Amino acid sequence: MISSCDCRQKVYLKTTQNAKTGLSQVAMVEVQIEEGVPDGLLVAFSVTTTLLVAIHMLALLISTCILPNIEAISNVHNVNAINESPHDRMHWYIEAAWAFSTGIGILLFIAEIALLCWVKFFKHSYNAALASTVLIAPVMVIFVAFAIHFYRKLVSHKYERSNKNIEELENMASQLEENHHRIQIV
Repeated sequence: MISSCDCRQKVYLKTTQNAKTGLSQVAMVEVQIEEGVPDGLLVAFSVTTTLLVAIHMLALLISTCILPNIEAISNVHNVNAINESPHDRMHWYIEAAWAFSTGIGILLFIAEIALLCWVKFFKHSYNAALASTVLIAPVMVIFVAFAIHFYRKLVSHKYERSNKNIEELENMASQLEENHHRIQIV
């Protein structure tokens, strides 16, 4: 069953997705590009903005299609209905939406900020553009390091849980085998 905390997290995730997408769209549309900005820089800025918006739209599409089904199933107190729900079989899509929005989206958003600084300050102050890049680079490194650490913790937990489940199944199988032998003896 989905708790009120889960609903708040979903609202927060949707809000941050919309904020990042909105800021990217505003940056792309509202940026005043002056003469003399290198084409390579403009192409990088354009590609990053387009990818950022596209990835968030994809994540939003997946979330929009799957979330109502999860909420409907969470209100049903029938175990069979939960097992028949397609959201369990579609966990790869849910994980992809999360990875796109959270992981790739944040990296693209950070890159977007750096590129925007270069586009805006290229003609006025090379040092200002460089300073923004120097500040953003460690943030990206910290984000990637945290993401890798967090992912490893999740995988480790899932592995431990799976091992525990396998041990329980093996214990149950040995108990059934013992019971089967006892019944044959009697």
